[in-house]
Amino acid sequence: MKKTLGCIRKADTDFGMIQNGDTIAVGVSGGKDSLLLLHALSLYRKFTHKQFDLRAITVTMGLEPFDLSGIRALCDELEIPYIVKDTQIGEIIFEYRKEKNPCALCSKMRRAVLANTCVETGCNKLALGHHREDAIETLLMSLFYEGRFHTFHPVTKMSRTGITVIRPLVYLPESHVRHMNRILSLPVVPSPCPVNGKTVRAEMEQMIREMKKRFPDAPDRFLHALQHEPYDLWQKGASTDPDPDRQDPDL
Repeated sequence: MKKTLGCIRKADTDFGMIQNGDTIAVGVSGGKDSLLLLHALSLYRKFTHKQFDLRAITVTMGLEPFDLSGIRALCDELEIPYIVKDTQIGEIIFEYRKEKNPCALCSKMRRAVLANTCVETGCNKLALGHHREDAIETLLMSLFYEGRFHTFHPVTKMSRTGITVIRPLVYLPESHVRHMNRILSLPVVPSPCPVNGKTVRAEMEQMIREMKKRFPDAPDRFLHALQHEPYDLWQKGASTDPDPDRQDPDL
């Protein structure tokens, strides 16, 4: 956990993610990334000098099976209020619209529900569990499919709701997320999404694995490029983006 908290502290310091008096909602999808973020932020607020409150929010898609009892028990253990917002996003995407490439729309719809729930519950920030490899995968997707050098910013102000999206795990390698998941035995809920593991993002994930076989430090090089001044993709401070979901990873 020391490495996880160290990466959160560095991201917080570099991008000014958390301030005194914040009420932060953690978007908990049921995956290992968001569960580790929830657990780590509960510890981080004990060791940092900043005073902030936490909430956990899960947006369901109306797909089964999706048992949230383990997450609810974890929130009770951490003494973090847990909010579940039930939706029919899955039905809309897969049955009504029959989307061939559903990820972008799904992410956008779930992000909207999360942001609106933040407003309803008095949260001013939304924390998402995107790690280092998520940023790199988004960069590659943007390059290969849009012809531009772009990825999400660690801090983004959503113009419609005024909610600030923060990503405290952006410096953390995915391998360490998996390691901590095993150590902590986090209550991961398997995704009920019918295209889980079959997306373009999954292809980018495989590409990074292949790159690392030849260039083991490739993820660190990508991270350095994101922070390199000529590109200025990860400039310090917050980015205001009216459509922050354009190439965002899954929640």
